[in-house]
Amino acid sequence: MNDSIRFILNGEDITLTDVRSTETLLDFLRLKRRLTGTKEGCAEGDCGACTVLVGRLADGKLAYESVNACIRFMGSLHATHVVTVEHLAGRDGALHPVQQALVDCHGSQCGFCTPGFVMSLYGLWLAKEKPSRQEIEKALQGNLCRCTGYEPIVKAAEQVSLMRPSTLFDPLERTRSEIVSRLWAMQASGTIRIANGEDRLIVPASIQALAEVLSQESDAIIVAGATDVGLWVTKQMRRLSPVVFINHLSELQSVREDEDEDGVTIGAGVSYTKAFEAISKKIPALGRLIDRVGGEQVRNMGTIGGNIANGSPIGDSPPPLIALGATLTLRSLQGQRRMPLEDFFIAYGKQDRKPGEFVESVFVPYPAATNRFAAYKITKRRDEDITAVLGAFLLTLDDAEMITDIRIAFGGMAATPKRARTVEAALIGKPWTEATIEAARSAFDADYQPLTDWRATAEYRQLTAKNLLTRFYLETVGAPAELKRFEEVA
Repeated sequence: MNDSIRFILNGEDITLTDVRSTETLLDFLRLKRRLTGTKEGCAEGDCGACTVLVGRLADGKLAYESVNACIRFMGSLHATHVVTVEHLAGRDGALHPVQQALVDCHGSQCGFCTPGFVMSLYGLWLAKEKPSRQEIEKALQGNLCRCTGYEPIVKAAEQVSLMRPSTLFDPLERTRSEIVSRLWAMQASGTIRIANGEDRLIVPASIQALAEVLSQESDAIIVAGATDVGLWVTKQMRRLSPVVFINHLSELQSVREDEDEDGVTIGAGVSYTKAFEAISKKIPALGRLIDRVGGEQVRNMGTIGGNIANGSPIGDSPPPLIALGATLTLRSLQGQRRMPLEDFFIAYGKQDRKPGEFVESVFVPYPAATNRFAAYKITKRRDEDITAVLGAFLLTLDDAEMITDIRIAFGGMAATPKRARTVEAALIGKPWTEATIEAARSAFDADYQPLTDWRATAEYRQLTAKNLLTRFYLETVGAPAELKRFEEVA
């Protein structure tokens, strides 16, 4: 059936033929199914009160991820298994060990945020038999608690990792093979189209079908993770139509290492979570940056391809990818088109994308062993989604510690992610010394004239960019004492 969205909700098959393109999973659960355990807090993917699990077949296997229901559109759920907190209890009403551990460790007071914590911990419990403290904290990054604080909740996660009796009733482990069969049966044979007056929702069956849709729908909104587009709806109350959902397309989900070019090609539909697995070993600094993109739910939903296609001047991925010399591939019915990523961004809200084109993949070269690479994200708090300034640096020195090449890119400093070419020119051919860095700092004024907004003032941004260059220098020369004093002054 190509006129409906079909998925499994807990244990029930759902078929929707009348669904709006921007209807959220949270509204569907609470208003239409009365599954009110899933809470509405921020409605922007920050607080985690609306956390549910979504399972999808990938490479023939069923994998579950925690997501924010408040910004997850129904059109992205075809052939998935949606799991809410109501599904966890046993048939006799007994609490699941994850829920019982929160009770035992006093991890809940007002209880509003508790279902979201339960679902994040449940997702971790399914994926990791004995998670480390760091893995627990990472799984809970996208959940906020204002009552008990996090220590009792972390203790609950540590306790539940020891509770895996063989006789335990777990709804997902017991029914996994059955769910896999049901999801296979739901796979669409063609492009799904649902119209409700002027509102239209499209789920293309393949990458070729996506190209055909976009050749006919020049004003279509492409949605992968909806971590940004979701806020257009929940905060700006925008009406979007037609909306084309692509998060299910396997052709956009691939991660391929290229030994000949010494790099990795990341499909436009690859999530931050999956990208982290692919690149953190080869580019540790980029892996650490990905770990600071929102919380676990946002990283499970958001995609690097979507972050690039969006063209935001404060996007997290473009500056480091530009510094690394990444190459973008666009696709349309006419074929593929490749370009340096930095050339894709033309002006605020404008990218070099022709009608009918979409971002297919990005190739990221690995830094050479002799390169030094770093990326720094400056926000009001460590895991803040909104970036004030993001700087990335790739340095090449010769044996005499002379700068043979350097690439510097910033986000939050201009209308687009942008290279600091004047600064680069002031550095190339010079010795990598503190005096060289001090002399080059003034060149930032020629490269950037940042704006003042609610995130930061222009003066703060300009000084921060200069200070990040100094920080990069101090870190590359191994000066922890000097770096500590520098950070105290900054």
